[in-house]
Amino acid sequence: MTQSLERLTGALIEAATKAGAEAADAIAVDGTSLSIDVRGGTLEQAERAEGVDLGLRVIIGQRQACVSASDTADQTIAEMAERAVAMAREAPEDPTVGLAQAAQLSTRRDADGLELADDAPEPAAAALEASAREAEAAAMAIEGVTQVSSTSAGYSRHNIHLAATNGFSGGYTRTSHGLSCVAISGEGTDMQRDYAGESRAMAADMPSAAATGTLAGTRAAEIAGAKQPPTGAYPVLFDERISSSLIAHLASAVNGSAIARGASWLRDALDQAVLPDHLSLEEIPHQPRLAGSRYFDAEGLPTANRKLVDNGVLTGWVLDLATARKLDLQSTANAQRGTSSPPSPGLTNLRLTQGEVTREDLLAQMGTGLLVTSMIGSTINPNTGDYSRGASGFWVENGQITYPVNECTIAGNLRPMLRSIIPANDARLHLSRQVPSLLVEGLTLAGA
Repeated sequence: MTQSLERLTGALIEAATKAGAEAADAIAVDGTSLSIDVRGGTLEQAERAEGVDLGLRVIIGQRQACVSASDTADQTIAEMAERAVAMAREAPEDPTVGLAQAAQLSTRRDADGLELADDAPEPAAAALEASAREAEAAAMAIEGVTQVSSTSAGYSRHNIHLAATNGFSGGYTRTSHGLSCVAISGEGTDMQRDYAGESRAMAADMPSAAATGTLAGTRAAEIAGAKQPPTGAYPVLFDERISSSLIAHLASAVNGSAIARGASWLRDALDQAVLPDHLSLEEIPHQPRLAGSRYFDAEGLPTANRKLVDNGVLTGWVLDLATARKLDLQSTANAQRGTSSPPSPGLTNLRLTQGEVTREDLLAQMGTGLLVTSMIGSTINPNTGDYSRGASGFWVENGQITYPVNECTIAGNLRPMLRSIIPANDARLHLSRQVPSLLVEGLTLAGA
């Protein structure tokens, strides 16, 4: 199939050149996905999707246009090229438009060694259904669980190929196996829900379906009878389940698109401390079996490990070619793209320095405060970093969990929050965002 995608991207490039494009790049994605939903011990829904999506970007001078299609016929490819060229001629000029120079391109054109694709056969629908049933039954077996609202098992395989008139041509395959379960405890207005979910590139790395269901059920039972916590200023421990959301806010703030617009609360923070002095935030694009791993970005540039934050200090922005040109900098090989839009900056895998203590140690250190295990909604001011989110979890007194809480809001400002984080040692290394539980002092809680 990779060879077929290579032919399709080559045909798109050739058609664009014939239609009058001065430069062009193309992406082709061949995808297969299978999803099984179980509820009440019976099959509720089964879906399978297959298809090929094509994307073409053409450049004429300093103008560009993108088109996409899901038809691979020769006539469609020719029409895509003609339409894209016509659109580019009418597009506004943009001095940042342009492909990479040949000397900038990655010499790696595949994903060999990254172990992104499972060689095992596609799982049968019956096997996925059996996994979902097993997870649901395990959740229902937990005392206090009154129902399981949904259990899903799925599989996907995507072949991706990128080509451009600058000579780049490369592609790779990704697979994903997943299982999720949502359990509910209580009845009527006292119902509480929680979930567990797992996803891996390789089926052999997946935990058992029973373990996933048991975890979902246990979590739902533990939050039964939740109530609002007191209002005031308290320390907050962000559980490893949701702690990566804090680092995601930092990652968004150093994205080149936000910096170029001047719409970032970290726009003036380059070479300044944004994390505690002993913590670093590293991008690790070559880690085997991680969802974000890749040897080259969506513009064909070679990826490499880099420390976005080195011993607390912000070292740079996340850039593709266009945003780098806007800022008079060099691309950091962080281009990402779909089939219907031009490249834009985005990160691969991230790893925050882990601490030396357990989550339980941080609970003891916190004394009295809030352990957050789930969050809803988000009000983040992109210019100031003011932070406010709905949260639920557990109230902690004297370092011990005392009762479950919900319907509260936590608020603060991301700059002092991130400067004061204290990490545990519980990051899960199979995730593309490897962030442990994080303790943050002095946030404002709005509860009862």
